[in-house]
Amino acid sequence: MARVAVVFTGGTISTAFDPVARGNVPILDGVAILARTPGLDGIAEVVAIDRGRTPASHFSFTDLLDIAADVRGALADPTIDGAVIVQGTDTIEETSFCWDLVLDGPKPVVVTGAMRASDAPGFDGPANLRDAVRVAAAGAMRGAGVVVCLGGTIEPADDVVKMHASALDTFASPNAGSLGRIEGDDVSVLRVRAGRRHVATTTAAARVHLITATVAMDGSLLDAAVATGADGIVVAATGAGNTDPTLLAAATRAIEVGIPVALATRCPSGRAGTAYAFPGGGARWIEAGAIPVGHLCAVKARVALALGLGAGLDRTGLAALLADPVAEPTARPGSA
Repeated sequence: MARVAVVFTGGTISTAFDPVARGNVPILDGVAILARTPGLDGIAEVVAIDRGRTPASHFSFTDLLDIAADVRGALADPTIDGAVIVQGTDTIEETSFCWDLVLDGPKPVVVTGAMRASDAPGFDGPANLRDAVRVAAAGAMRGAGVVVCLGGTIEPADDVVKMHASALDTFASPNAGSLGRIEGDDVSVLRVRAGRRHVATTTAAARVHLITATVAMDGSLLDAAVATGADGIVVAATGAGNTDPTLLAAATRAIEVGIPVALATRCPSGRAGTAYAFPGGGARWIEAGAIPVGHLCAVKARVALALGLGAGLDRTGLAALLADPVAEPTARPGSA
């Protein structure tokens, strides 16, 4: 039988309603969550690692890299076949991508959680945890990198987005679609990933800011970020990479003093490019030295830029990290 390390960090899966606080608060540790998840012993032997009950919105890069170190240590054990990280769903699109960037081994790493509290009708935590352990134990998932598994789907960390604040089927990969599904006892692989990004680092830059372009927005917010010591800046531009010219002017000033500026789209899918050459258009941003981020959404681009700067990458290295990866030879999809 497979052995799977399960790292518990908290999140909605650990919460219940507190009448004094008048809302959900974390109360369940890893042992308690496992006790509420029947059927795991028929899937894999679980090796539990309990890191407390931290809301996902409270994570720092230090926390995420510490969790990565725990996962890396667990996977170094030759008897461990894969790992699951249990966390809150609020920031899964960022945390999973962080781990995807810094963990480069072939063993599956699956991130999961719950959309409903443990005392709510239809608590989805146990089903998600069983599915995640099943995916982590599946030989067909080796080499797939970090994936997110909730609601029966398997999503790649570099594309997954939380599309709805509370729906059970909130997670989707808007650019290339799901990697697979869990159907009963089977892990069905629908497609393989077209390459992965990787950066070797144990630190991240502390002050990488994300600025979302909106109508009638000037460059004052970006200037303020520079004035307060920004290490890097990601601009989520409208459409295919376009902004007001004054925002581009502020970004150009930042680039001229050595601050890397990455250009993403604020759209849920697609990418910023050079199709538009009017003042403030995407072509003018790239001409000014902004770094394109391929199909990464803006929040994922911020994670990659922070880790790349933590690794000491220069502009060339950052551009390579942020670009869409080159497709790698892969095995034919199947089931496990």
